[in-house]
Amino acid sequence: MRRFALSVLLLLLIAAPGLALAESELLGLPEVPIPTDNPPTPEKIELGDKLFHDQRFSSTGEVSCATCHEKQKAFTDSPLSVSEGIHKLTGTRNAPTIINSAYFNKLFWDGRSQDLEEQSIHPFVNPVEMGLKDHEPILQIVRTDPEYVEAFKAVFAKAGDQVTLREVNLAIAAFERTIVAGNSPFDRWYFGGDSDAVSAAAKRGFEVFIGQGRCVSCHVIEQTQALFTDNRFHNIGVGINPIQDDIPQLAGAFLKAKAEGIDVDIAVLTDKKTSELGRFAITDQFDDLGAFKTSTLRNIAVTAPYMHDGSLKTLRETVVHYNNGGVTEKDDQVNDFLSGGIRPLNLSDQQIDDLVAFMESLTSPPFAQTAAAEQK
Repeated sequence: MRRFALSVLLLLLIAAPGLALAESELLGLPEVPIPTDNPPTPEKIELGDKLFHDQRFSSTGEVSCATCHEKQKAFTDSPLSVSEGIHKLTGTRNAPTIINSAYFNKLFWDGRSQDLEEQSIHPFVNPVEMGLKDHEPILQIVRTDPEYVEAFKAVFAKAGDQVTLREVNLAIAAFERTIVAGNSPFDRWYFGGDSDAVSAAAKRGFEVFIGQGRCVSCHVIEQTQALFTDNRFHNIGVGINPIQDDIPQLAGAFLKAKAEGIDVDIAVLTDKKTSELGRFAITDQFDDLGAFKTSTLRNIAVTAPYMHDGSLKTLRETVVHYNNGGVTEKDDQVNDFLSGGIRPLNLSDQQIDDLVAFMESLTSPPFAQTAAAEQK
């Protein structure tokens, strides 16, 4: 990947519908990485926005990418624990926010897609998401709808059968790379030097975050920027604990089915126990059993519930889970595959409250305003 100059990127963002950003709003973030084969233009971003919101790309004509990633909900479907697709069918995974997904080097909770261009292929044809039998209905629409015909000619200089799913995916990815947000109170305090930007509780929580809580080990903060993720996968004791006795048989059966050609994307979204295999379903490595991608903590306060299955409803409940060493308050089991860094933290109630206050300081202004409006 190469990096566009920040000033050029900002001009593209300003041209994108509803996504005007000032340079200050990227405070705390690195420049957005841009693939050499998918340079953004205002026209491509606008096309991607239209594709992202088109409900005709589902079998019922009622579900789009935006159904599970609503701007008004910080590009999630909060407060749902797991997403709803066609006919209100539910999968097994919580919808992660798209905000700042431009920086992720693997997509989905188990990392089964390497980039944004490849990620958007899957939901269209998953039976519990958009439910198409194949991608042909999408191609039929974009090749014949007059607005799309004009747009694809302008952006890709292609028409008719020349327009393939690749062009659709490129445009959606270009749009998604504009959904970036920094400039949280934390950023203004830590990177901007504004001592009044966060509360005393948040400052104490930051000390817990980098100290006794050891959160920074996975939710990374660097000298001039913070993505709050290591882009890696860890078993933190969510989902797999209650079924650990089933793991040997389940893992063996899955590997056999995978060798016979099972669709992994469909399997992990339609079967709860298979979903709990986590990263293992992709790598076949037993060290990855029950491991899921480290979420970014940016805008975490407005994207509840938490974890891959949406099983932890509040930030405090989530911190308590970590404080207990990978054990939820309603589950006294610890699994044999727990990542080595997950162990009791011995935080006090005050430290837990302060840590929550710190995470609440990671909300970028546009989404803090949205949350406040919804509470009125």
